[in-house]
Amino acid sequence: MPRRASSHSPAQPELIVTQPADLAACLEHLDVEQVLAFDTEFVGEDSYRPDLCLVQVATSERLYIIDPFTCGPLDAFWRMLLDPAKTVVVHAGREDVRICHFAIGAVPPRLFDVQIAAGLIGLNYPIGYAGAVFELLGKRMHKSETLTDWRRRPLTPNQLRYAFDDVRYLIPAYERLLDRLRRLEREDWANEEFATFSRRALGEEAAIEKWRKIKGIGSLDRRGLAIAREIYRWREEQAERVDRPPRTLLRDDLLTEIARRAPGRLDELRTLRGFSSGVGEPILEAVRRGNELSSEDLPELVERENDSQNVLMLANLLGVVLSNLCAKRELASTLTATGQDLKAIVRSRVAREPLPEINLTRGWRAAAVLPELLAVLDGEQAVRVVKPRSAAPLGYATPSPKDEKPGSGA
Repeated sequence: MPRRASSHSPAQPELIVTQPADLAACLEHLDVEQVLAFDTEFVGEDSYRPDLCLVQVATSERLYIIDPFTCGPLDAFWRMLLDPAKTVVVHAGREDVRICHFAIGAVPPRLFDVQIAAGLIGLNYPIGYAGAVFELLGKRMHKSETLTDWRRRPLTPNQLRYAFDDVRYLIPAYERLLDRLRRLEREDWANEEFATFSRRALGEEAAIEKWRKIKGIGSLDRRGLAIAREIYRWREEQAERVDRPPRTLLRDDLLTEIARRAPGRLDELRTLRGFSSGVGEPILEAVRRGNELSSEDLPELVERENDSQNVLMLANLLGVVLSNLCAKRELASTLTATGQDLKAIVRSRVAREPLPEINLTRGWRAAAVLPELLAVLDGEQAVRVVKPRSAAPLGYATPSPKDEKPGSGA
């Protein structure tokens, strides 16, 4: 049977899983549970994929630490998380979802992220785990092992306490949040957010081109963008092949500079400070592929934002309206919409174009938030201060016929 760690909370046994027999007993218990909480400890700076060092699991009855170094393959555990009858609770679980996907090629279909759910009931977003635990349960946590090397054995008592605490409060927090979501009739909103979160964690958002996020990439012309894209693809594939972080093969600033110069010979690459000649030939081949693309196949330039003063002013106004609306309805404004979202809405109205395809124009945001923003932007509602001391001080009124209509002024 699993050995017991020093007790930190007598109400829940703390079990450390270090042997295959321990893991089998753990899985037998988890199999009958409908709600599981899990977290992982990993080291990610030395490899392409994070090096999994610990898995922590909680049920309503027990806490487990699973040591993947000694207990054997975890495939059965990962498959258990794929059971559609089980709710899997995480906090800010992007890397946990990715590790599950790396292990078994899929992610939990019924995910519940405490950080996202907290934003949907009006807590700060993004809120840290300790902050969420305090706000929801009134428990104070002390995070002291955030920079520890989880690969080292044996684990210290402080490390074990930290690891157990990372899942100790997840299910109680989930229960509080689920109750609140149901009372606010936002359980469907949460499920929508969780599904989007999983897609983004795996990089499956069709609109996201990761290579465009490299610093300095926006200064390139279309041919330079094509070369940068080819070099980026090579770097990702090579990094996965050799299990190293991509930037250790080629720094971002070098990638951008190579795309700008489009060198054709190895000696041209060697003039770049910090360049490793060991990757010269595949980079030159990537440059050649980018140069050989037809003009029709080159990436489009992304126009830099150069908004007029009226667009910026109206976006700021919508930001105030959004903050008021979220305070009134117990929502985190930072989860609901970004400043870029608001500017995109204003631009479409100013240009008399259809609304853009963004988060704010889809799903629960489009139904519950967007109409109020558009009512103000289109002049159908006037904003006024009605409760100066309130967290939601603004009210709305229908403009009188004598008021100036939108677009009628100079």
